[in-house]
Amino acid sequence: MPTGPTDVIEEALAVLCARYVFPDKAVKAAEAIRARRDAGVYRDLSVAALAVQLTADLFESCADRHLRIRVRDAEAAETTEADLAAARREQVRLANHGISRVERLDGNIGYLDLRLIPDAGTGGRAIAAAMELVAQTHALIVDLRRNRGGSPNGVIFWTSYLFPDDQTLLNSIHDRETGETRQYWSLAYLPGERYLDRPVLVLTSGATFSGGEEFCYNLKARGRATLIGETTRGGAHPTRVVPLGPTLEIAVPDARSVNPVTGTNWEGTGVEPDVAVPAEQAYEVAYGRALRHVLTTGTSAGVLAEARAALAALPDAAG
Repeated sequence: MPTGPTDVIEEALAVLCARYVFPDKAVKAAEAIRARRDAGVYRDLSVAALAVQLTADLFESCADRHLRIRVRDAEAAETTEADLAAARREQVRLANHGISRVERLDGNIGYLDLRLIPDAGTGGRAIAAAMELVAQTHALIVDLRRNRGGSPNGVIFWTSYLFPDDQTLLNSIHDRETGETRQYWSLAYLPGERYLDRPVLVLTSGATFSGGEEFCYNLKARGRATLIGETTRGGAHPTRVVPLGPTLEIAVPDARSVNPVTGTNWEGTGVEPDVAVPAEQAYEVAYGRALRHVLTTGTSAGVLAEARAALAALPDAAG
């Protein structure tokens, strides 16, 4: 285990070169950081300052927002991986598996506020329950403006509700260590009804990240949703965390997403919205569009009255 700044840096670079999804970038980043180390850039830095500086230097070489060095939580350093995994599961459970809000808005519009994407194995029941509550709506708004990511299989579980069967390849993830590429298809079976042939509007912000971005990117590539808001943060690489002694750890991306439609992903660029508006205006714009859809497609008199009243209450710029 590393005992000093130089040891920590060498340990970090060894992990980087062994695991980072782009080996050539890893080598160049290691060379640049060693040169800075030899020039004294990292001398006399505190542990926290060293983590910040190394992260910035790694980003300069790799432009990867998942690649970072950070101070290791003192309690976590004394905890087993099994205990940490259990604590994460408990945290997600108490956060209602990332589902902050489910609502039927006036005009029969469904609204989901998703703050994280859970693993489908543990969050699937909550996802199915949320989709059941919006199953009869005329349009669906999915708010990902505060979503910081999560599990790829959770993304697939959520978005499978928006496709008719198991015939849509939504994403693939290439693993550096194994050289294998895993395909993620829409699911053949889901609990409850699928949400088909109705508009889906996804709200984005500059804070939408990682798995939240995959949700956006997969749907945009397949033309299944309209994205409204801001370009997302730009992190597309699944990550593994490796301790660097008792005080630091490195989060190193060891895989990359490959969309079957675009052949690439959103790393470094983010996902661009179809309708660019400030994030704080995205909800009203989406709600206005959804209400206009209800008014033009026709439905029960009660729902039409709700839609007219709700649309009249929105700011003039909405929709």
